Amino acid sequence: MGECPDARLMAGGTDLLVRLRHAGADTKPPLILLSKIPELADIIMANGDLCIGSGASFSAIMAHTLVQDHAPMLAKAVGTIGGPAIRNMGTLGGNIITASPAGDSLSPLYVADAQVVLVSPGGTRKIKISEFINGPGKSDIRKDEILTQIRIPLDDGFQSHCFEKVGLRRSLAIAVASFCGRLRFDEDGTVAEARFAWGSVAPTVARSINAENALTGNRLDTKSIKKSVAEATASLSPINDIRASAHYRRTVAGALLKRFLENPQREKKHV
Repeated sequence: MGECPDARLMAGGTDLLVRLRHAGADTKPPLILLSKIPELADIIMANGDLCIGSGASFSAIMAHTLVQDHAPMLAKAVGTIGGPAIRNMGTLGGNIITASPAGDSLSPLYVADAQVVLVSPGGTRKIKISEFINGPGKSDIRKDEILTQIRIPLDDGFQSHCFEKVGLRRSLAIAVASFCGRLRFDEDGTVAEARFAWGSVAPTVARSINAENALTGNRLDTKSIKKSVAEATASLSPINDIRASAHYRRTVAGALLKRFLENPQREKKHV
C-alpha cells in the first residue's frame, strides 16, 4: 500500500465493485486483492474470544460451528444478506468497512461489544466496532491499515437472543429496519442485563441505553416493556427515503423490540 497509495483493498468485492462502477469510467484505482491470504478467512477461538477473519465469507460464517455456538445471531444475520452467490463472495470485513447503517452483520456485533483488529506497518490496534464506525460509509480506518479480524467476547450467560430484519420483500432486500437483542436474567426472573441494537434507523447502528436501563432490575411486564419501547423509539433518528418513511421505520423498530420482549425465549443460544 505504501508503494501504491491510491490502491483500494478488495476481498469479495460485492460492495466495492458496485461503488466503483457507479463512480464512472474515469475512477479506476488499482485493486489489492486480499482473497488469497488464507489467514484472513480463519474462524477460531483465541484468549476467550471468537475471532473471525475479515476475509471470512458470509457462507462460511453461517456454516461454522463456532459461530453457531457462540454468536448465533451473527450467523442468522449474515444468512439474510443477498443470495447464495453474494454470501459466497461477500465478507464480514467488507460489510464493516462499507459502514452502511443497513449492514446486516453490524447489529449483532454491536450488542456483542465486538472489537475490530487493525494492522499497519506501525503495529496493531483494537477498537470497539461502535467506535470504529462513525457515519454512513465512514470509519476510523487509517490509510495504511488493514482490517484483519473481528473479535467477539463470549456472551457471559445471556439466555435470550433475537435477530429480525424487515425489508420490502422476503429475500434479496436491504433492511427497512433490523433489530438484534439479547437478555440475561437473574434467578428470580428479573432482567440482569439487556442489549439492543437497530439497523437502518440512524446514521450508524443504534443502541438505546435508556431502553436497556428501563428493563434492568425489573421483570418483563406490561409496564417495563412499554417504557423500554418508548425509550427506544424516542432515541432513534431514521430518515425518509425511497424504501420507507421515518415514521414507518420508527414504528417497526419499536414493534421488533416489543415482540422480542413479549416472547424473549423464542431465540435461544445454541449449546
